[in-house]
Amino acid sequence: MKPQIVTFLIKCPDQKGIVSKLTHFFYQEGFNLVSAQQYANSIDDMFFMRLRIASDHSVVISRDQLEERFARLAAAYDIVWKVDYGVSKQSVAIMVSHTTHNLYDLLQRNKEQKLNCNVKMVVSNHTKLKSIADMFDVPFYHLPVTKETKKQQEQQLIDLFDGQGIDLIVMARYMQILSNDFINHYPNKIINIHHSFLPAFQGANPYNRAYERGVKLIGATAHYATEDLDEGPIIEQDVERVTHESTPKTLKDIGADIETMVLARAVKCHLNNQIIVDNNKAIVFPETGE
Repeated sequence: MKPQIVTFLIKCPDQKGIVSKLTHFFYQEGFNLVSAQQYANSIDDMFFMRLRIASDHSVVISRDQLEERFARLAAAYDIVWKVDYGVSKQSVAIMVSHTTHNLYDLLQRNKEQKLNCNVKMVVSNHTKLKSIADMFDVPFYHLPVTKETKKQQEQQLIDLFDGQGIDLIVMARYMQILSNDFINHYPNKIINIHHSFLPAFQGANPYNRAYERGVKLIGATAHYATEDLDEGPIIEQDVERVTHESTPKTLKDIGADIETMVLARAVKCHLNNQIIVDNNKAIVFPETGE
């Protein structure tokens, strides 16, 4: 029987001996250290750590006891922490409007068990992509919205997500601006994707305007949604060079390919507990063989 893997995400002021204190704590409690990733930000004088520990039948401490004892250590060193016991998969909702590529990619990865989650639903303000959800046997919810019904529609979304125990919301090109109240209801639990490395071409047809400007780089950014629209903590980015020979269609196709990769990586990092958010920055630890 494989031992249970427990993941701790830790941030605190940087201080002498903090690594020793943390690792010694888990040693005393009888855990085996599987991996320890750390980062010290000398500019902000902050310390970040991702610890993965293994427990087996010889460890008799309960979750409540572990958390109570660690909380005492955390209080002494001003530690903000989060723990995941790796027992259950997170429940995910995907929000879409008209664009297909991100939805297809996420559902395919989920079907092939490449994402450590359960995609519980696809939600859209249109019905165009229902057939894709049906293809993957994922429940589809149509919640149309207008300027006048925005508040009511977002309350429907909250009721739906909370009722289904949704842990993560993925905006896979959901082309609506979410209200501050909605975003603040799910802090660091909404991931958005958008084109980037373009000269601030917002709104409709960004690739047409990129073509007109003769851009040399296109790419995508995945980030947590915040009140500042596309300015939340960045989780993942990628970019590809293009030339003057690129047409608006080829730019759009290349951009779509980059978006799928970037969004999938960001979602995977979140699901694998690789991210610590500090103010408006995401500290993303690399994979360690999860």
